[in-house]
Amino acid sequence: MSMGKEKFFNTAGPCNPTRHYMLPATARLPGLMRLIAQEQYFAIHAPRQSGKTTLLQGLVRDINASGECVALYFTVESVQAYPDPHDGIFKIVERMRTDLLRHPIFGEIARDPSSAPDAPKDGFIGVKRFLSMLAEKAGKPLVVFFDEVDGLTEGTAVTFLRELRDGYITRETIPFPSSVAIVGMMDIRDMKAKVRPHSETLGSKSPFNVIAEDFTLRNFTEDEVRALYAQHTEATGQAFEPEALEKAWDFTGGQPWLVNALARECVQKIHNFDYSAPITGDDVVEAKESIIRRRDTHVDSLMDRLREERVRRVVEPLISGEDRRVSVEDEDYRYVIDLGLLREEKGALVPANRMYAEIIGRYLTRDEQTRMLQSVPDVPWATDEGLDMDGLMSAFQNFWRENSKADRHVFDYREATPHLVLMAFFQRVVNGGGRIVREMASGSGRLDLCVEFRGRRYAVEVKMRKRFNADSFRQLATYLDTLGLAEGWMPVFDDDDAKPWEERLYRRDETFNGKTIHIIGL
Repeated sequence: MSMGKEKFFNTAGPCNPTRHYMLPATARLPGLMRLIAQEQYFAIHAPRQSGKTTLLQGLVRDINASGECVALYFTVESVQAYPDPHDGIFKIVERMRTDLLRHPIFGEIARDPSSAPDAPKDGFIGVKRFLSMLAEKAGKPLVVFFDEVDGLTEGTAVTFLRELRDGYITRETIPFPSSVAIVGMMDIRDMKAKVRPHSETLGSKSPFNVIAEDFTLRNFTEDEVRALYAQHTEATGQAFEPEALEKAWDFTGGQPWLVNALARECVQKIHNFDYSAPITGDDVVEAKESIIRRRDTHVDSLMDRLREERVRRVVEPLISGEDRRVSVEDEDYRYVIDLGLLREEKGALVPANRMYAEIIGRYLTRDEQTRMLQSVPDVPWATDEGLDMDGLMSAFQNFWRENSKADRHVFDYREATPHLVLMAFFQRVVNGGGRIVREMASGSGRLDLCVEFRGRRYAVEVKMRKRFNADSFRQLATYLDTLGLAEGWMPVFDDDDAKPWEERLYRRDETFNGKTIHIIGL
């Protein structure tokens, strides 16, 4: 096989089955083809870089290859800056015409001046009229996929959706697509909230009442991750060792971009296309670290979202341990879920995967880590056996005493400042010689950290004094059981800034269920 024809793990744009390792996208959306056969209208939503465009373009290829229908794909992303429907609808139709200029069936229509959008006027029907022309020309049922629809705003969004509805209810007498999908990051409920001011209603003729189902494009399963990586093994002979497969699944939770990025990093950067050596678990760990440090586009986009106030409002309780539960009906709650940043687990919000948890922690503490370069020595607590945790915790007590007031003005996530400073301190210590595994859950009242350094693990559970109680010991003991450890550390931050430091800084040891718990007052 020549290098020019080798398949590879793709992390930039839609996947193509002739060039990239990929899985059948329709397997992640069972029931979708049945809706198309039933001539239904439906919605698909999923976070960015989760495979939506790959899915849609694959569906278009498959449907057209079957010969039973004609399928088209359009994106309306470029129209997001046009809230006025007179401008927005015009831009949508013009984009469709441009995409179809060389289409074997619809090129003639696209080039015909009479297919241009109507001039702005009352009853503007550009999208409906153009789709009707395409449906009449198709000669077969026409299936249309509109991507990035949730990016449309105000009047353009409402008008676009209402034109689809008008075409749907009159399609028995006027040619119109048999099936239409509106696709984006938001689910139908969030799209409704976006296009409708709180004081208004879309009424009985809501443009959403023709949507038969709202699909969610799920992540890969563990078996699917293994199957994707097996394609590379079959093509090149380079195996992924069992530990590598386990870590890839553990780090990514099946998020498609992350799954591909880890494999790509291992194959192309770490092994430099040398297929003679297998991909190991250590390779996957190194790949994960490189992706996070390098701040690839996907990671950078995720970091940018953390600056948004509505994201901070939902993410901050995960870090601070505050029991500030947000209603599932809350728009910010749904927004962060739709971003793919968090997920629901047993009634709590948690990071969508371990890599995202690490990205959140590192990003929110990066400025503090930089500042610590001047005040925290290079791993003075490292020993041949691991970390001197007693010395490290004493050093952090001193650091917190000297810097806590200033630090409260550093972070946008102010209520989580103690937790973020501690994470930054640990990250500064372990950089180059270990890693931190973060466990976060909104409303759990705790932030669990597992510090891994030179083959040893150290469990840390962060508490605020107002949430420090008998149950805290049970929580940490359970965490220690999970990790197979006999001792753990519990930093307890005092909420009363007026209390003298002599009372706040202390250390005592407790035993609970056979576990030694070192309590560190702060």
